[in-house]
Amino acid sequence: MALLKVFGKKFARLIIIPVLLHCCIVGLIIPSTSLAQKQGDWQLAKMPADLETELALTALPPHLRAQATVYLLDLAKGYYATRQGSNGFVCFISRTEWEWAEFRNDLAAPMAYDPEGAKTIFPVYKEVAEMRASGKFTPLQIKDTIINRIRNGFYKAPSKAGISYMLAPIMRVYTGKPGDKTVMTMNMPHYMFYAPYITDADAGTTDLSGPALINSGNTVLGDGKGPHGYFIMAANADESAKILEAGKGLLKRLADYSPYFKVDAAAMHH
Repeated sequence: MALLKVFGKKFARLIIIPVLLHCCIVGLIIPSTSLAQKQGDWQLAKMPADLETELALTALPPHLRAQATVYLLDLAKGYYATRQGSNGFVCFISRTEWEWAEFRNDLAAPMAYDPEGAKTIFPVYKEVAEMRASGKFTPLQIKDTIINRIRNGFYKAPSKAGISYMLAPIMRVYTGKPGDKTVMTMNMPHYMFYAPYITDADAGTTDLSGPALINSGNTVLGDGKGPHGYFIMAANADESAKILEAGKGLLKRLADYSPYFKVDAAAMHH
């Protein structure tokens, strides 16, 4: 899923994106076997399909779930559509964030995109997952490839305003800028509105109040150069409470499945 400056003094800065890009390699970096990862370095643990599906769908508001396309992760190939929807929305769980140039097995960010984001942003996640699953690319190779592809115009910004939903009751993500490897499990349902190439100076955003701007592309490419930025709006207290109440059963199953899904004591709640 990206630099998040969170709303008001009560929230800390964190990175939730996920979000930006994943890619196939065509013509940019040719992997050599000497650079391939050691056995297991790139491999992710498989989540049970029913649990993965339910968690992915919670990224969306309930009225969009029945007709959305659901992507699950094939550990040997990458994402595949387990259910083809009809409303243009897609949902999945992001397990790799390219900006940090490392492979972890403990990230999980349920994400959903509208039709525009499904066309322009989701393919990056899909292609990075394929590269990681192949075991042929180092994290740094993937990061460099994505940066090159952004600079070369292969990856485009959304062509119109739109929204990514991250309304799941839980996520496990990086909590700082790229380079800060701190990871945390937290409850933070929120909305993300597309803001390509926007900087804090453009929007007047600060760490202390108002909307949050997150664009990890700015961090790795230079200020104002990230095509997949967002303004973040947290779900209000009543909505968040309803989401957490509705997700109680899911949260218990996730915690039973892996200790990574136990919410950190210092994590944010709202």
